[in-house]
Amino acid sequence: MRALLVSYSFPPVGGAGVQRVLKLTKYLPRYGVEPRVLTVANPSVPVLDPTLERDFPPGLVVLRARTFEPGYAVKQAAWTATFAARASAWTRAKRAVVGRLSGLAKQLLVPDPQILWQPAAQARALAELSGPDRPDVVLVSGPPFSQFLLAALVRARRRDVGVVLDYRDEWSTYRSTYEMMGSRLGALIGDPLEAALLRRAHEVTTATEEFRENLLRRFTFLSPSRVHAVPNGYDLDDFPADLPGPPADAFVVSYAGTVFKLTSARGFLGAVRKLHEREPSLAKLLRVSFMGRIVETERDAFDGMDALGVEQAGYLEHGAVVRALSASHMVLCILDDVPGVERIYPAKIFEQMVLGRPVLTLSPPGALTRLVEAHRLGDVLPPRDEEAICALLASRLRAFRDGALSPPPAPVGIERYARPALAGEFAAVMRSALERARGGA
Repeated sequence: MRALLVSYSFPPVGGAGVQRVLKLTKYLPRYGVEPRVLTVANPSVPVLDPTLERDFPPGLVVLRARTFEPGYAVKQAAWTATFAARASAWTRAKRAVVGRLSGLAKQLLVPDPQILWQPAAQARALAELSGPDRPDVVLVSGPPFSQFLLAALVRARRRDVGVVLDYRDEWSTYRSTYEMMGSRLGALIGDPLEAALLRRAHEVTTATEEFRENLLRRFTFLSPSRVHAVPNGYDLDDFPADLPGPPADAFVVSYAGTVFKLTSARGFLGAVRKLHEREPSLAKLLRVSFMGRIVETERDAFDGMDALGVEQAGYLEHGAVVRALSASHMVLCILDDVPGVERIYPAKIFEQMVLGRPVLTLSPPGALTRLVEAHRLGDVLPPRDEEAICALLASRLRAFRDGALSPPPAPVGIERYARPALAGEFAAVMRSALERARGGA
């Protein structure tokens, strides 16, 4: 079976969002599926990680189509236009103009700015559907969700080709919570557009069971039998045998991922400040590393934190992140208290569970906390409870200082999240989509 996987987020683009489709290309051939990938040629993204291309299987065909989006630096200038505390009148005026233009673009580019990739992407997809090696199945993985428009193209051009729409995140949450969202037009037409495109899918996959249940609740025309929860996971190949252990001279806590509204670290950073105020000699043993991008709206929370042992390491290539997490006594997983968070868990949690380091999960009750508790990954606290976080850090630091730090219990029941097994689940969904297409569904 030939499968065309469509994903704007694909190496050399970096970040956790690329892993789902990347690992599918690696492991789908085990299940008799020959993958090809359609992605963007000139991605307008904040981070690149060419080392991820090492996972490409031999002979993988990657089709790249250009987008009309401006470069990421232009986007960044627009988003940060309102966050300069001190600037000249001329600079403020320029930023105001950029901000207004950015606001206009945000209102017009629906459902997301990557709609500017669709002209070239649809042309390339049409060529694939018309060629001698046309796919049997097309899987489109979002966000960005403008890619889902390809479902309509596939159904119009080839009624015998199966269509799978894959939700790495929720479209509705993405519109309201994630960076750079907020279009009034998008809010108005978002649900009708999503419904129209879901009607053109033979099968749908979601990253959590909670996503699945919410989708079925919102769109009652969907049959539960064709909506499947297939989680993210881990690849044991990403964990070499020579990974380092934690140091003996400092208690290291590490966070990997973007820090933004959904993953705000304000509660944790406030707890670190309290710890330094109350027990400065104990707090000196603490070293914290944030690996990943920190968006402009969250930067002020880190003011002065470098003096308290909090490092902003920036984006690191994937292998370096794994090594840094391995060299930690504790790893952080954060979801702030925002709408829809109860249905989400960050993809990094799966790599953290394989490493076996205690996970300090700061999250409201929901999918993430249930996952952590079910597999015994570590402690769970509310994300803004500075007192409780401070107390837990102090307890761990005292045990570390006194040589009484207990080894963490091994996680249980995590085999379900191995990437090869998950690829098998996707292969089954693709075959079902093909059967539905050829049966006239």
